[in-house]
Amino acid sequence: MDVKPIKLSFKGSSGAELSARLDLPAGAVRAYALFAHCFTCSKDISAARRIAQALTNDGIAVLRFDFTGLGGSGGDFASSNFSSNLQDLLLAADYMRQNFEAPKLLVGHSLGGAAVLAVAKEIPEVTAVATIGAPSTADHVLHNFHVALDTIREHGEATVDLAGRPFKIKKQFVDDLEQQDVRGRIGELKKAVLVLHSPLDETVGIDNASEIFVAAKHPKSFVSLDNADHLLTKPEDADYAARVIAGWACRYIDDTTEKVVTDAPVNAVVEETGLGKFQNMVKVGPHRMIADEPESVGGLDSGPSPYDFVSVALASCTSMTLRIYAGFKKIDLGRVRVEVAHQKLPADHCGDCGAVAEGKAGKIDRFERTIHVEGELDEETKTKLLEIADKCPVHRTLESSAAVITKIAEPQSA
Repeated sequence: MDVKPIKLSFKGSSGAELSARLDLPAGAVRAYALFAHCFTCSKDISAARRIAQALTNDGIAVLRFDFTGLGGSGGDFASSNFSSNLQDLLLAADYMRQNFEAPKLLVGHSLGGAAVLAVAKEIPEVTAVATIGAPSTADHVLHNFHVALDTIREHGEATVDLAGRPFKIKKQFVDDLEQQDVRGRIGELKKAVLVLHSPLDETVGIDNASEIFVAAKHPKSFVSLDNADHLLTKPEDADYAARVIAGWACRYIDDTTEKVVTDAPVNAVVEETGLGKFQNMVKVGPHRMIADEPESVGGLDSGPSPYDFVSVALASCTSMTLRIYAGFKKIDLGRVRVEVAHQKLPADHCGDCGAVAEGKAGKIDRFERTIHVEGELDEETKTKLLEIADKCPVHRTLESSAAVITKIAEPQSA
């Protein structure tokens, strides 16, 4: 099941808001990854999306964001440089650390690959770094400026055409690139490194992959992307790179510590993301979800509404209760599917609401539950399943009164 990426934002190195996407797996999050896009690209290029999807399929959540002045992010690209990109990465990792969990995996494409190699040492939680078509030196991108490089050095800036778009490049950008020692930082890494590169890459030559691989300490791996181009524009090339990274990363990011199994209740924590009027991040143990409201009432429609979550609770509880009963009675139900629809209706218009509606004024909540089973059932069994469904704990909670105790938390001392 695909989960829609969550829109997020955080402050970058210039103080501007940086646009981000968080791709979450459908189930529990095993680890978090941070993705850095290629030079003048964005977080939404095909390769980034496909790699994020492949990692989420393996339980790895991925944060991808636009560097300052690119894509949906604020700030001035002309005033940014490689050093500010590194700061953006550190701030992204810090944002993840504060709101979710620090990344264990860094993935970088092209200059983003050089960036993750340069910054990985400063993110202690990172255990693995993967690069795609990455240059071994940050100043490799200067060859894209061609004759404009002389103009930049002489006049302090120039407009350069990159991938069909004009970008203002200042001398400070060039100077900063030339001062970076990416290979020196690679040699200091104590992280697993995966280098993916195409031997036909005309933008960043394959010799860069060799230099990165030689500079890196073990464990390190190299995978050829064969006939791929630099941007992995062919879906099959992006998908292959994504599968390789996902399979390789699992060896280095899994928590090897023994997990304590407990039946202790897990608190649900819901916190505003700062995006939109209603968007909230829902944290329940290792699981991450988004709660929101439809666009019709001012939300972003980026996740289920609170009443949708109540419907989910009733439907899932019903399905699980029926499965327990079927296993005990050895009934072949096949696959069970439960649909729940929620409405608010005037009490006097809800003819099938029974005692819940009696004597009530105004509207009441009506949940209509429909149970689907694949197996062939006789009428007696169907009647019994309806009876068992009504014994689902969430059903009983909804039909009875529950105590909700609310308090204001004391402010935490600094």
